[in-house]
Amino acid sequence: MIRTLAVRRRPVGEGRAYLAYAVGSLALVGAVVAGLLVGAADLPVRGVLLALVDELPLVDVDHGLSPVQHSVLMEIRMPRVLGAVVVGSLLAVAGAGYQGVFRNPMADPYLLGAAAGAGVGATLVIGYSDVESVVGVGVIPLAAFAGAIGGVLMAYALGSTAGRADGTVTLVLAGVAVSAFLSSVQTFVMQAKVDELRRIYSWILGSLATIGWKELGLVLPYAAASTFILLLHGRLLDVMTVGDEEAGVLGVNAARVRFVVLFAASLATATAVAISGLIGFLGIVIPHMVRRLVGGSYRRILPLSVLTGGAFLVVADIVARTATAPGELPIGVVTAFIGAPFFVVVLRATRRVDL
Repeated sequence: MIRTLAVRRRPVGEGRAYLAYAVGSLALVGAVVAGLLVGAADLPVRGVLLALVDELPLVDVDHGLSPVQHSVLMEIRMPRVLGAVVVGSLLAVAGAGYQGVFRNPMADPYLLGAAAGAGVGATLVIGYSDVESVVGVGVIPLAAFAGAIGGVLMAYALGSTAGRADGTVTLVLAGVAVSAFLSSVQTFVMQAKVDELRRIYSWILGSLATIGWKELGLVLPYAAASTFILLLHGRLLDVMTVGDEEAGVLGVNAARVRFVVLFAASLATATAVAISGLIGFLGIVIPHMVRRLVGGSYRRILPLSVLTGGAFLVVADIVARTATAPGELPIGVVTAFIGAPFFVVVLRATRRVDL
């Protein structure tokens, strides 16, 4: 008999939820400020804060930073920190969306082959093209984005033809099969292009070092659209927790909601991995942590995951930049170091129930 994992849902007062939103917002702002201040170049706190104020419309203040310091702040640290916010928020809200659709706290953004597809796309470009010439025009992120979307579409098509189109178990099994196939393709390419293994592994382990204003401009429309769609479906995901048949009685088309949420979550995942590589565990850790704070309502879990996910990845990036300075750890290593033990905690805190 097929089993899944579920968590107990406890009602949480509105006051506690609003407090969680306030704390999450403050945590995000604090993480962003810390991310701008911490780094190899020493920047004065007052100068950084005034420089941020100076960027506001119709505001002109003397920040006191030298041209070099201002360039470091605005051209290196600012896009990297904002990139961490975008990637962290996308992976967290995508994880919450997947968990709502599959009614399983173990679901994560890479469940339906997004990671394997992105890996194949990036590996093909790195292995079979002049990387130095394509990095500047953003071919690797585009290939990873296309690969992630392609992997999810393959999994959804296979799941729809192999069983009921709205069957969550069939979709998960299809995702496993597609991921295995795409991973084998990636391994074949890596074996054929041994000279590029270091570049490929560097991308697979995740990094925010290459994010600039250009990359942010490319992904922001997709990030905004996918996040907006997921936030709109919070109430419908709450209804679907009672089961597809019961949701249908209440007037909710479960199959349509599942498709839209899976599409938006997969788009969010593809957008994130396109500019950061593969960053694991965040999509499991953040939604589950939020669920413990504000209860099981996705109307609260989704927006708070956006705030907390962004703050978490900024802090993880600070650790990645400073733990082995002047070197830098892949951010995927940092998130895995935190997420793997947390995964065990989540596993122990859940209970099994029959579908």
